[in-house]
Amino acid sequence: MAHLQWHLVHTLVSALEAASISYMLVEESALWAQGVDGIEPATLKVEIQWDQFPDARDLFAKYDPQEDEGKGWSSLAFAVEGMPVEVICRYNTVIVTNVDRWSVLHDERKVYVKSFDFYRREWGADDPRTVLITAFLRKLQREHSRINEAAWNQSTYDAWVHRYGMPAESAEWIRRDPHARLAPLNPYLGDLRGKKAVNLLGSHGAKGIAMALLGADAAVVDISMENAAYAKDVAREAGVELHYIVSDVLEMPPEELSGDYDLVLMELGILHYFIDLFPLGDVVRKLLKPGGRFVLHDFHPISTKLITSKGKKHKVTGNYFESGFEEADVAYGKHFPDNRDLKKVRHRKWTLGEIVTAFAQSGLVIRLLSEEANTKVDDIGLPKTFTLVAEKAGE
Repeated sequence: MAHLQWHLVHTLVSALEAASISYMLVEESALWAQGVDGIEPATLKVEIQWDQFPDARDLFAKYDPQEDEGKGWSSLAFAVEGMPVEVICRYNTVIVTNVDRWSVLHDERKVYVKSFDFYRREWGADDPRTVLITAFLRKLQREHSRINEAAWNQSTYDAWVHRYGMPAESAEWIRRDPHARLAPLNPYLGDLRGKKAVNLLGSHGAKGIAMALLGADAAVVDISMENAAYAKDVAREAGVELHYIVSDVLEMPPEELSGDYDLVLMELGILHYFIDLFPLGDVVRKLLKPGGRFVLHDFHPISTKLITSKGKKHKVTGNYFESGFEEADVAYGKHFPDNRDLKKVRHRKWTLGEIVTAFAQSGLVIRLLSEEANTKVDDIGLPKTFTLVAEKAGE
């Protein structure tokens, strides 16, 4: 049996592109191209724009294809270098606007595929291929985390000194008004006295220290040792205990998933570090005690995925439904006075529907979703942030 090879994919894709035929690899072929381990397609399967099927028939006539059709579809079947190929179209569907159509790069060439997210939804959790997708995502998350860990351990302590001052100065700033350091989330956090609270991806520790000053048994989880060093120094100057766990949130020691937290907090610029939100939802659920609360405050996807703003000018420059990965500057880099060259981080941006669904399906009960308006005059009418409040059901 022939095995799928990249040179064959490039040959077929180049022919389709030369004929201006829109396409995407589908099913096992798509998963193979996206790097899912354990997938060996028996057939190279490609879906094309339905009204370009006659063009594809002419394009591949030299391979003497067998034509077939059914309710709502037509296909061509042939072989190239011993590898079975199936080209299929589905009537009245548009390839280029399909929200599950992604691009992957191989040898600096872009190849369009149907995303693994689609097949994970379509096939369900019990399908063996879904199991392979889940394993692939875990492997990919570890690689993402390794890259982001390196990026967040580059003179980070110095960056916070430039931004917030030496630990004693930062501690005084937080101590002066700890409620202000937690704004605008105070109404959702409630009375923190005697509560056990953790800030996931808590960075320099300001939120955790503020919660401790307000009476909480506070913890922070973050991947950066330099963040931890600064946070611990600030906590000491503020006169509070702060339990700082240096760990990838998804790889926390089992003993830390204690199920006795009253509050789990995540805020501003954190979800994009996860390439799969379902494991994160599982961690949040394991941390919380029954009735415990999860508060998530982050930038609204409309502002991060769709719109580019410059003064009074707003342009739709993004694709709200695009779910690929991207490189970005590390957030603290802007606090250095010099333009130093820092390693990039990797992001994946989520839609609001994906975010709500992931935490709801993790077993949390969604209590509130608030979308907050941008307060700048030039940005009237645009959402800036959102807040999600959920609880772990009683047991």
